[in-house]
Amino acid sequence: MIIVMKQGASKQELADVKKRIEALGYMPHVIHGETRNVVGAVGDERGKSVLQALESMSGVENVVPILKPYKLASREVKPEPSVIEIAPGVSVGGDSLIVMAGPCAVESEAQILETAHAVKAAGATVLRGGAFKPRTSPYSFQGMEEEGLKLLAAAREVTGLPIVTEVVNPRDVELVAKYADVMQVGARNVQNFALLKMLGQLDKPILLKRGMATTIQEYLMSAEYILSEGNRRVILCERGIRTFETATRNTLDISAIPVLRQQTHLPIMIDPSHATGHAALVPSMCYASVAAGCDGLIVEVHPTPETAASDGPQSLRPAEFAEMMTKLREFAAVVGKTI
Repeated sequence: MIIVMKQGASKQELADVKKRIEALGYMPHVIHGETRNVVGAVGDERGKSVLQALESMSGVENVVPILKPYKLASREVKPEPSVIEIAPGVSVGGDSLIVMAGPCAVESEAQILETAHAVKAAGATVLRGGAFKPRTSPYSFQGMEEEGLKLLAAAREVTGLPIVTEVVNPRDVELVAKYADVMQVGARNVQNFALLKMLGQLDKPILLKRGMATTIQEYLMSAEYILSEGNRRVILCERGIRTFETATRNTLDISAIPVLRQQTHLPIMIDPSHATGHAALVPSMCYASVAAGCDGLIVEVHPTPETAASDGPQSLRPAEFAEMMTKLREFAAVVGKTI
């Protein structure tokens, strides 16, 4: 249920409504709007009719059922798009197109510093890099772990770029949170509910990637796990789904952008590197994604892709990334966004 507060309702009236929701056995989630606040009451669907009585409380305008199975992620709860701050002056959503860029995996201090300087000079506002790498083969490079996190933090210190990196295991959440500005959940962990619940207890942005065989509804239900624990700073990321096509690594579902835009207030990013698996295809997919209305891009960049420990074929060289960014600004301007 959504409890819509009257315009100008007092803080005490809002507090009284929250207290009553809890007394009825539901969890209140306040969403602050531009003109009025609403409270999402989340819990057992079977007895939700008892919440209708809240309409008689002071400060309440009306009580409306939420039809979607994902409550807090739905536009029914929050009609206007969310803007999520990553760092001072850096937000996802709104009129800015955010670009996260960097190597698939952190390999050395020289590699991450060179890449960080290059992507910042080209216009990226967030540095990406994997310290923990979930790989299909147990014999593949698994990442530098905490040493990689330290190198990312060093690159942030030098360049000022906030960092996004993946957390793979629930036991590593506290460690990764100590270093990262944004916690990434990879495609393989989109339904790792123990991990999602732990991330929901952090006050830190979560970049949630869509699974390779996850439907839109399943994807938003995964976001709901994080939101329901209290963390409202969820960023969605489409990274391609598995189809019968073998010409690309995955199939980038660009139609997911307008579909998600209708269904949720959460900001939407696109990962064209993992979607296509080929560096030559990345710029075109970036342009198309911006035209379709995404809020940002996360792109793999490596100074020497031929020597990369992971995902070299899909990584742009710094010069290629800079060239793409120049053209990307033209596409951003067409849809009313700035980089």
